[in-house]
Amino acid sequence: MKPSDPLSLPESLLLRLQDSKHVLVLTGAGMSAESGIATFRDAQTGLWARFRPEELATPQAFAAHPARVWSWYEERRHTVREAEPHAGHVALVEMEKMVPRLSIVTQNVDALHQRSGSGSVIELHGNIMRSICHLTSRPIDEEWLENSPDCPPRSPWARDGLARPDVVWFGESLPAEAMNSAMNAAVNCDFCFSIGTTSLVQPAASLPLLAVENGAILIEINPQETPLSLHANHCLRTSASEALTALLHQWKTRVQDHKPGAG
Repeated sequence: MKPSDPLSLPESLLLRLQDSKHVLVLTGAGMSAESGIATFRDAQTGLWARFRPEELATPQAFAAHPARVWSWYEERRHTVREAEPHAGHVALVEMEKMVPRLSIVTQNVDALHQRSGSGSVIELHGNIMRSICHLTSRPIDEEWLENSPDCPPRSPWARDGLARPDVVWFGESLPAEAMNSAMNAAVNCDFCFSIGTTSLVQPAASLPLLAVENGAILIEINPQETPLSLHANHCLRTSASEALTALLHQWKTRVQDHKPGAG
């Protein structure tokens, strides 16, 4: 790993990025934190501070106390609705226009990438703004939820079914289609960013390593060192918004300076 530079890539790596055919971007909680969305454990404040994760985010918790779990997720949904994509989200949208293919694999459940305009987003942990039947996993639309007097709302798909958030709870497997798509992107990308993730949660943490094993350049964007840092070609030790906006400017400047007839 080359010495960290907080705001720019070495020219050789910038050239590799410019020539990339497929860029993979893995984002974690640090990406959403700049939009004011607390991490899972940070969200356990106030009334919820006395609960452990297994009392709020497991199938067993929902079976035992469905109203409690639903109410906590409703509070989190309110925070997500109030949040806005930041400059880093917008920079990724711009980067998507500059390469043949850019895939975003996110551990976040807030859909901020989609709201900012990113086209190819793989949600490993689901989407907190969607709801499904807890028995059939079929989607439940917002109109049904809004017209239900129950907490949680009853499911339209099964007599004893309840609405639950379409997120991956502790003890549940990641959605197979999303994980397969993410692994395929890791194997086939030639440039990879790991942004705002602790690199501790598996299997997502293995994706950048899979990319490196298949020849990709790896850039880590994180204010803190992580277990992935030693495997990165370069580390940008700053926030996602600052790093991505600076990188986009550096990239566009290089493209402009190397246009035919420039200078």
